[in-house]
Amino acid sequence: MAIEEHKSLKYYNTFKIDCIARYFSSVDSIESLKTALQSKVHATKFILGGGSNLLLTKNIEALVLHINLKGIQLIDEDKSSVVLNVMAGENWHDFVEFCINNNYGGIENLSLIPGNVGTAPIQNIGAYGVELKDVFIDCNTLSINDQSEKKFTKKECDFGYRNSIFKHKKKGDYIITSVNFKLTKINHKKMIDYGSIREELKKHQIHSPSIKEISEAVIRIRKSKLPDPNELGNSGSFFKNPVINNIEFKNFNENFPKAPYYKLSDTEYKIPAAWLIEKMGFKGKRFGDAGVHKNQALVLVNHGNATGEEILTLAEKIQSKIKEEFGILIVPEVNVV
Repeated sequence: MAIEEHKSLKYYNTFKIDCIARYFSSVDSIESLKTALQSKVHATKFILGGGSNLLLTKNIEALVLHINLKGIQLIDEDKSSVVLNVMAGENWHDFVEFCINNNYGGIENLSLIPGNVGTAPIQNIGAYGVELKDVFIDCNTLSINDQSEKKFTKKECDFGYRNSIFKHKKKGDYIITSVNFKLTKINHKKMIDYGSIREELKKHQIHSPSIKEISEAVIRIRKSKLPDPNELGNSGSFFKNPVINNIEFKNFNENFPKAPYYKLSDTEYKIPAAWLIEKMGFKGKRFGDAGVHKNQALVLVNHGNATGEEILTLAEKIQSKIKEEFGILIVPEVNVV
């Protein structure tokens, strides 16, 4: 196992925060991952995936294990569907493109989401009416504590809105090594009525879109709204859309009758966090090199040399102002370290 010392993590996190790992190793096999976890020389480990859902606020005084497991394998197939086993280190969008090129449907709406396959279930990534759990079968994991292997079913993953068991009950206990997905080969379920997909398709005179055309529409929409992490450091949506109960909603709606909302049930309402942030005047604002993106208020950005602490200070300032004005607490989607 090759170990580097004093390794910059700037190009291993999409915020492009220049923190230092005291020790660093890129792991490309399950056996080498087990060996690394068993190391008593480096007692403290820090697991790093695609770095797309992460805000580093300090140097990592530990052995950083970069999960670089690769491979896509067809493990089952019938006339209408396929089951694919995808290793954790595969880039998510590259996997989406692989599926589209093979006419495997189900994740085209999740095009251009940054990060790797192994971290996608942790967040239950989602976009434009589709979530990872919609195509998820199960995932293979490795216990950080004793290196035993365990499979988690969809039910065991306890998926919720941008949430899973790996973000609460089992946080820090397991490393996802691969994920099994079930995708369609025919009769694809096309989700085009969410957000501006249908409008984008209509603009290009597409009335009966293929999954490739849906993916291309999603990519155009995302590029028009969201910055490319390779050009402007960011972690996508920094905050979750808050969900409030019907009593809280009644009060909110009376005070802000023009505010957008989504009714989730008779007792729950989702309020767009981007609207709240924009209403408070943060959209497009810059505080040194930390800022809020000009096109999407949910996205905090690093204009070049912002530290993680500066990004976090801005996030906390936004939270405080929204709580004060609307009585609503918005919480980060990203993991703050």
